[in-house]
Amino acid sequence: MEKKTILEELLLKKSQQKKKISPINYKKRLFVLTKASLSYYEYDKGKKGSKRGSIEIEKIRCVETVNLEESTPPARQYPFQIVYKGGLLYVYATNEESRERWLAALHKEIKDNSDLLNKYHKGFFINGKFLCCNQTCKAAPGCTIWEKFVTLCCTTESVKPLPPFPQTLQKHRSLPQVLSSDKSVLNMAVAQCNYEPKGNSAIQLVRNNKYYVLQEEDSDWWKVRDLEGNEGFIPSAYLRKLSLDDDEPSWYAGNISRARSEQLLRQKGKEGAFVVRNSSQAGMYTVSVFSKVPESKKGTVKHYHVHKTPENKYYLSEKYCFESIPKLIHYHQHNSAGMVTRLRHAVSTQVNKVPSTASLGNGIWELKREEIVLLRELGSGQFGVVHLGKWKGQYDVAIKMIKEGAMSEDEFIEEAQTMMKLNHPKLVRLYGVCSKSYPIYLVTEYMPNGCLLSYLRSHGKELQPLQLLEICYDVCDAMAFLESCQFIHRDLAARNCLIDSNLTVKISDFGMTRYVLDDLYTSSLGSKFPLKWSAPEVFHYTKFSSKSDVWAFGILMWEVFTLGKQPYELYDNIQVIEKVSQGYRLYRPQLASDIIYQIMYNCWHELPEKRPAFYQLLSFFEALREDNRA
Repeated sequence: MEKKTILEELLLKKSQQKKKISPINYKKRLFVLTKASLSYYEYDKGKKGSKRGSIEIEKIRCVETVNLEESTPPARQYPFQIVYKGGLLYVYATNEESRERWLAALHKEIKDNSDLLNKYHKGFFINGKFLCCNQTCKAAPGCTIWEKFVTLCCTTESVKPLPPFPQTLQKHRSLPQVLSSDKSVLNMAVAQCNYEPKGNSAIQLVRNNKYYVLQEEDSDWWKVRDLEGNEGFIPSAYLRKLSLDDDEPSWYAGNISRARSEQLLRQKGKEGAFVVRNSSQAGMYTVSVFSKVPESKKGTVKHYHVHKTPENKYYLSEKYCFESIPKLIHYHQHNSAGMVTRLRHAVSTQVNKVPSTASLGNGIWELKREEIVLLRELGSGQFGVVHLGKWKGQYDVAIKMIKEGAMSEDEFIEEAQTMMKLNHPKLVRLYGVCSKSYPIYLVTEYMPNGCLLSYLRSHGKELQPLQLLEICYDVCDAMAFLESCQFIHRDLAARNCLIDSNLTVKISDFGMTRYVLDDLYTSSLGSKFPLKWSAPEVFHYTKFSSKSDVWAFGILMWEVFTLGKQPYELYDNIQVIEKVSQGYRLYRPQLASDIIYQIMYNCWHELPEKRPAFYQLLSFFEALREDNRA
């Protein structure tokens, strides 16, 4: 029995150009909408012909208008698009009323679909790219917020089930309500729809109101504060992050430290290279700029605090005040106005990362291999070749292709979900695996500046001791987190740390040595075993712990302050076992102060219980950073 027709009309359909060389053509088709599908048929001399295509309603992810192309003829003035799993269909209505009728009918039928998009492409996909954003993958995520998504997802008739509220958040008590004096939108979000609180830990959302985002460690629930000072947890799907002028500029570097900003700008080395960063004073901002001044061969980096007038206007020099930071920056890009140089080159720390609130596999650790494209080889590691890749044509990821026989696969796959949950800003994120066929893929965060060891050897001479301290702090911060999770790294070394676009150092390959099947790597006498980073209890008894990680961290500190030298470079593995067992320790690097060397040396106590814990080491580093903070 034929299903009841909701809407039926003769419309113009654009060819789908499944091949780039296919010519574009437009054909009249009879479109028929039912509860189950949207189908289209040949239509000739007032008669319905054979079916030419059909889309299941449950597979539709977005229905929206499309921006007109240039020189569009009258017959194609009212286009709309149907985005569905596996394809994209462009249709032209005869007039605005007809288009609105189809949009309303389709929106009503798809409102309960589980996989609607929150962004869409407002331009056509023509000749292999989207006209709106130039992305070349037809399945690439949208570039424009789909406003209708909010209405569909948040209406009372169709409220989607909320994610489970984490137990840790349920027990959380709100902090005292202290409002920041800075109303910048750098850490704000706008409510996409109304939300009534469920329980004591949540607050009310009012659509289009703005909220400070205080905490977003949990991808499903964010802690926010409204403009009246009330705090609580909100489902992240109900919010959209804002930034400066709601379009985060390339020059904004966020929480990058003073030392790291200097490192970044010196590496760029161009007159007027600059970033804007969060100041050490809460709620304030600093403009850091590089200049090739005559008195210094290496150039200098100047730091200018952004001040505010009582009328909430921003300035670097009181003569020139502006309503927003972007307007201030725009002015100083053309006028030095008291600065060492005008702001000539914005140094970006942004890459096409997977957002922290998104999961590659929607929370599922097994990813679809067909959604990942390999671009170029980055290098090779213990388990196989590493490639730079794209996920869904948009996000940069690193893909480790595990060669057969390199690891204990079953054990690793079993543990992969646990490792994915170890989420910390100084750990390289594991997004998921492709384990259904060979080679197995490990899909991780992409780190554009590569391996720490290589970076130290190629850029080390540009680094100041304060910047070397910052590197050690980053690693210690991550290790303190792993220690708190009772997770042991087992192979901590500069070669297993990677560097982000903003020069943050992150730990990689944590816990991976447990799955190595190479006898030379797992044997303490093997040539591949990381013995020169190993504590005595590891090479004598294969006893790993957080304390053996502390020993390895001391060796990593030594690598950092020698700019990438090989530890115990004059000795082989057998000699190192003998020398270390007799009490021999590495010498103080020239760039390390007595205090820094004392921290290293404390990591190398013979007895593990006498070694400090990572959280103790972290407090030492924080004190040293505080002494040097501007």
